[in-house]
Amino acid sequence: MKIDVCICTYQREAICHAMLSIDKQVLPSGASLRLIVIDNDLTPTAKERVEATAAKMTVPVKYVHAPSHNISIARNAGLDAADADWIAIMDDDEHAAPNWVRSLLGHAIEHDFDVVFGPAIARYPEGTPEWILARDYLSTFPEPRNGEYRTGPTNNTLMRAASPHIEGRRFLLEKGRTGGEDTAFFFDVWRSGGRLGMCETAIVYEDVDPARLEFDWLSRRKFRSGMTYGRSSLSANHPIFKLGLIALAAVKSCYCLIRAAAAISSPTKRNFWRLRGTFHKGVMSAFVGEEPELY
Repeated sequence: MKIDVCICTYQREAICHAMLSIDKQVLPSGASLRLIVIDNDLTPTAKERVEATAAKMTVPVKYVHAPSHNISIARNAGLDAADADWIAIMDDDEHAAPNWVRSLLGHAIEHDFDVVFGPAIARYPEGTPEWILARDYLSTFPEPRNGEYRTGPTNNTLMRAASPHIEGRRFLLEKGRTGGEDTAFFFDVWRSGGRLGMCETAIVYEDVDPARLEFDWLSRRKFRSGMTYGRSSLSANHPIFKLGLIALAAVKSCYCLIRAAAAISSPTKRNFWRLRGTFHKGVMSAFVGEEPELY
């Protein structure tokens, strides 16, 4: 049983830490692992550090240069380079617990899932605002809707390569700078009949970039997430349903603003309701304007 781990990188020295965590994976009997690192910079700036780190590892490493400044192009290059039974994905600013691959794989096989997600636990730098820590905004825990998982992020994911719902599917290039390419990808997998699940013991840890510890950055991400959710949810439905969802999002947005105003004295509660309202504004804006570029 072959497993390829794909990590896209862009000018981050942390890729070395991520790579070494893959070398420490404890695999089930009969499984083999390969690491594919995709460099998304215009010039191969990561090649030297990737090759130097690979020389210290027992897991084989393949370096791929996908110059574009577009994460979807890099992700697709990883899928093109993969030839294993299973494809795992994590980010270059993360490191995986030793049982990461084993937990994802065991959960996928036991429950016959096409895709399995795991939690990404944020590790915040000193000086992080208390209102961010209180709500743990930068950790990622995919959540089910109506009892089933319909989408999730690529920062902790395992896919069955030969699944008819995954084979040949690629990430949308137009979302390569806005983000949300993973949400749209897995929505389409679910919509085509794929089975998605969550393994809580398959953990990766992310060292948070201080630049993301600002309300404005979190707000832009929430707005874009709302737009991605709205477009993914609405695109395959009747126009009446679309109007109904937009109207519901408008009501929710107004409600959130009222709650935020009522919590004016509490940064934690106020910012929670402001960000939640921003998400619903994104849903309302799903058919007008362009998604903001985050990357």
